[in-house]
This record gives sequence, structure tokens and C-alpha cells, in this order.
Amino acid sequence: MARPGEKRGSSKGKIIIFGIEIVVLLVMLVVLWMVTRTEKVGKVNIDESDIVINEEVKERMEQEKELEAEEGEITKGYRNIALFGVDSTTGALTKNTRSDVIMIASVNLDTGDVKLCSLYRDTYLNRGNDTYNKCNSAYAQGGPEQAMNMLNMNLDMDITDFVTIGFAGLTKAIDALGGVEIDVDSAELAHINNYQYTMAEDLKMSYKEVTKTGMQTLNGLQATAYCRIRYTAGDDFKRAERQREVLKAAMDKARKADVATLTKTANAVFDDNIIYTSLGLEEILDLLKEVSKYQIVGDDGFPSAEHRTTAKMGGAVGDAVIPMNLYDNVVWLHGFLFDEADYVPSNEVQSYSDKIQSDASKYINH
Repeated sequence: MARPGEKRGSSKGKIIIFGIEIVVLLVMLVVLWMVTRTEKVGKVNIDESDIVINEEVKERMEQEKELEAEEGEITKGYRNIALFGVDSTTGALTKNTRSDVIMIASVNLDTGDVKLCSLYRDTYLNRGNDTYNKCNSAYAQGGPEQAMNMLNMNLDMDITDFVTIGFAGLTKAIDALGGVEIDVDSAELAHINNYQYTMAEDLKMSYKEVTKTGMQTLNGLQATAYCRIRYTAGDDFKRAERQREVLKAAMDKARKADVATLTKTANAVFDDNIIYTSLGLEEILDLLKEVSKYQIVGDDGFPSAEHRTTAKMGGAVGDAVIPMNLYDNVVWLHGFLFDEADYVPSNEVQSYSDKIQSDASKYINH
């Protein structure tokens, strides 16, 4: 059985983070590939006693370790890292800002396969402190610690490391890479330029309009604008898909880039105070040793299309994505991330699932 957050038995220096969401998190791909000025990274030491992991998850991991030891088949297992993107141009990365991008990067350390899963920001969940609202408010309330608790509690994960980045440096990073190849459709064209106009004012820079559809090279500001589009068919679900599209395009560009280009990109990113992470310099540098081994083999969003709905809920919640039900979504998630066909969610997840259904039932189809 796959382990939902295994880190024992593997070198912590082999943590792979290059699967980072964009509208800010795309930058992290290059940042972690070619760190040359890591002293500018905001490093925080996480007290693991502050991180909540469901008891059944802990018990299962211990049982699996013991079974592997008995059978003499020790594996490196999976490594999962929380990736947060905050819509901040002022360096507010620690808390008091909603994480509009929430992603899990899951790496199979035995095969090198990487899977990415976006958690839709408006999903109604336990916020990691037994209050319920949109999941992106967990970061605003309690920073990365509470946001990781939110993920662990609702999804039966065991995440203790994170990376947070603001979108201010995204433009520089993509420009340093030489842009990314994206297929723009007619519904997206006007929105790209509208977002560019707004961001150019905020960043005090000029912009170049995108004037045609089809496959083309988007520069930093254009690609960032593309990532932010949500007012087309598919709304926020489609936006998360666009973000993964840009991420994969950037990864492809970075894998082909020479050392000088990657160094330039990393330097461009570190010129701004846009990174906040629990990872240290040694861990990040060790990533470079085996980076060619890893490849993204799957990406999706949570809740899954088969197990979600939307509703306008009362109070301060408003429009929300409802996992109907959370239990079934967690079964799906563990199947997607860990190829675990028979996963049984914890009792904690069942209780959160019941609470979400109870809260949302009065608003669904009304």
C-alpha cells in the first residue's frame, strides 16, 4: 500500500519540488533547479509538533515500515510537499494573505514519477482548526502551518514541508527562461491583455499585447496573465488547468536550458523577496544531483470532477466548491497520487465529510 506522506527511509535532500503551481508557483521550478543565491530565501523552521497528522495515517505508516523491515524490501516511498501561491506584490508571504494557489507535489522516489494535484481554492473544508470555510483562508489565518494541517486533516496526508511564493517575481523568471510556449484560444485573448494591463500598473512596467491565437511564445507578463484567467468556460477549474499547462511548458523549457540561463533565472527570482519555505540550502542543492530522473506523469484537481458540486453558501462563505462527499474524494486522491486502488480513509476524514455534507445540504440545488 502506498504511503501518503512517506519520508522515512529516504534522504531528505532528495525532496523534489519542481512541480510547482504557477500564478506564482511556476517560478519555484527554476528556483529549486538552479539555486545560486539561496541566502535570499525566507527559511522557516517548522516545529513538527505543530503539524496535525491523522492518527490512523500515523499508525498505517508505522505498520508499513515494520512490514517492509520484516520482508527486507525497503523502499524510498513517496515525498509530498505543499506548494502555496499568494497573490501578493508586497512580500506578504507568511500569513494574512489567502493562498489562491494550493498544490501538492507528490514524488515517487523509487521511480522518479511526479504527480501534481491542485486543491481548488474555494473548496469548503475543515480549515485545520475545526472551523469550516473556503480552504484558501487557512493560510491567511495561520500561515503555512495551518494550511498544511488543513491538507493533512482533510486529505489523510503527512505533509511537513512547504514552499510559498508571491507572483511578483514570476514575470522575471519566465523572461529569464526566454518565455514559454502556450496555445492561446480566442476566449482567452482579451483576458490576457486585461490582466496584463492591471499587472503592468502594479509592477510599474510596460506590456506587449497578445494579438493572435494559436501556439506562441508568451513572455513573463503574458504567461502570468494567462495563468490568472478564470472568466471563461470552466471558471476556476479551467484556471487551475491553465496553471498546470504553463508549469509543464516552463519545465520543458528549463530542462532544455543551459546552466547560464538557469542561473540567470534563479538570480532574477532571488532579486525579489518572494520565497518562503521550510527547506534548507543543503536540501535544495541536493535536488540538482538527480533532477533529470524526474518527470511529471500526471496532474489533476481536487475535488475530482466526479465528486464535486458548487453552491452559494450562507454567511461569509459565499460561492464554494463542495466535495460531495469528501470521503469519496480522498479515495480518489490516494488512487491518483499513489496508485492505491483500495484506500480506506480515516475516521477523521469520515467525520469531516459528514460535517461538510450537513453544512452544504441546505444550499445545494436551492
